[in-house]
Amino acid sequence: MATTQQCAAALRTLADRLNELADDRVRGLTPDRTIVCRIPDLGTSFSAELRGGNLLDIDEGEREAAQVTFTVSSDDLIAMADGSLRFTSAWSSGRLKVDASIRDLLRMRSLL
Repeated sequence: MATTQQCAAALRTLADRLNELADDRVRGLTPDRTIVCRIPDLGTSFSAELRGGNLLDIDEGEREAAQVTFTVSSDDLIAMADGSLRFTSAWSSGRLKVDASIRDLLRMRSLL
């Protein structure tokens, strides 16, 4: 099991990667959203803001009224950050759960 600090670093790595990939086309199509990442095996959560195609303001804890919620184990989060587990593979196998509207999923798939 990874630590809370390792998970925070992994989320920042994923955010940096996402921010590098965002181009003008994606920035215009991506709605601003509050995102929560729950890590049940550590009993913690992290929140961030998706604005203009960039993931910003990552902090521990949940923010009210999140539009998108990810649930993933600490080890799977680390694996996604280091590239040994792809987001789509984690999601399709049930290792990553995503709670979001269909519209948000369709809009954000270009980011993931």
